[in-house]
Amino acid sequence: MFQLLFMVIFSEMAVIMVLSFKTPLRKLTLMVLDRVKRGQGPLMVKTVAATIAVVMISSVYSMVKIQKRWIDDGSANPTEQILMVKHLLEATLMGGVLFLALMIDRLHHYIRELRIRRKSMEAIKKQGPEDGKSSGSDKVKALEGEVTTLQAKLKQLESDLETKTKEMDAAEANAVALRKQSEGFLLEYDRLLEENQNLRNQLESLEQSPSRSGNKKNT
Repeated sequence: MFQLLFMVIFSEMAVIMVLSFKTPLRKLTLMVLDRVKRGQGPLMVKTVAATIAVVMISSVYSMVKIQKRWIDDGSANPTEQILMVKHLLEATLMGGVLFLALMIDRLHHYIRELRIRRKSMEAIKKQGPEDGKSSGSDKVKALEGEVTTLQAKLKQLESDLETKTKEMDAAEANAVALRKQSEGFLLEYDRLLEENQNLRNQLESLEQSPSRSGNKKNT
């Protein structure tokens, strides 16, 4: 499951990078997103997003329960620590998937609106003086203002994307560290189990020694 989530996150980051720069792939990506938003596409996307959100909430709830159990017991066993790390990693990755999906949706929306405004401005500029110079110039100014606003929003969105990408990189590094820590907990847990088994074997041998000596005296 973790591999699938990492693949989805990297794919979403790649789509965002393609949308952020004017390349031949950008037009192809916009066409794909336009088709996804038609017909049953939005319903499917919302269903998948809702499913991921429910699973993420379930992981957070499990983390809260484990934390509460730690507070009540005053200590944490290795199994619960491993489960805590697992739920934390799942919630972080699923939150990242949902956030990047929202970023893709907003980027696609603003880019499409910007293209529509530019086409409208070009159409107005091509109109002759018969349509009225004053009304045409007012429309051009209004459209230029809208384009400026959309460009400012797009720059802000790209800045937010860069910040969140850095946060995702930090979260990924933290997840790797937590995974290594959980592996250490597993090794320690196996060692404790082995020592416990050895102690049980020693106790059984000690219990059997007096019984054997008693049998020899009776004979």
